[in-house]
Amino acid sequence: MSKRRGFVFPSSEIYGGTPAGAVRKPRTGARTTPRTRKARLRVAKADPWSVMKVSFLLSIALGICTIVAAAVLWMVMDAMGVFSTVGGTISEATGSNESNGFDLQSFLSLPNVLLFTSIIAVIDVVLATALATLGAFIYNLSAGFVGGVELTLAEDE
Repeated sequence: MSKRRGFVFPSSEIYGGTPAGAVRKPRTGARTTPRTRKARLRVAKADPWSVMKVSFLLSIALGICTIVAAAVLWMVMDAMGVFSTVGGTISEATGSNESNGFDLQSFLSLPNVLLFTSIIAVIDVVLATALATLGAFIYNLSAGFVGGVELTLAEDE
């Protein structure tokens, strides 16, 4: 028995390689252009619970990125000597004979910067999650009136 194109022809050895009654189609070598299927879909409802979960996770990721970026930026600026140069200029400008003036280096220390950045990141997580969930509720209300957002999706074969 021989196998051709996924089919088993039991009589192929008997009739010299081609089954009885089989017609071969000529192959031209030129491929036809791929057909593109299109579908029009409508987003009628956004589940507020799933929107809240996704926005919470994305807000946490953004908060972590913000904290890491602030730490890296502080380390680069400290290595360049920005804080000591600007701090010296500010303490000379604000100082008098009795006091040394404002100490920028102690105010902008790494723990203080990371604490402030963490507070901002936590506030951002809460606000972004709440606003995204509120946006899902508002979208559901408006989609009830106008039908939602229509999308056209295409699939290449």
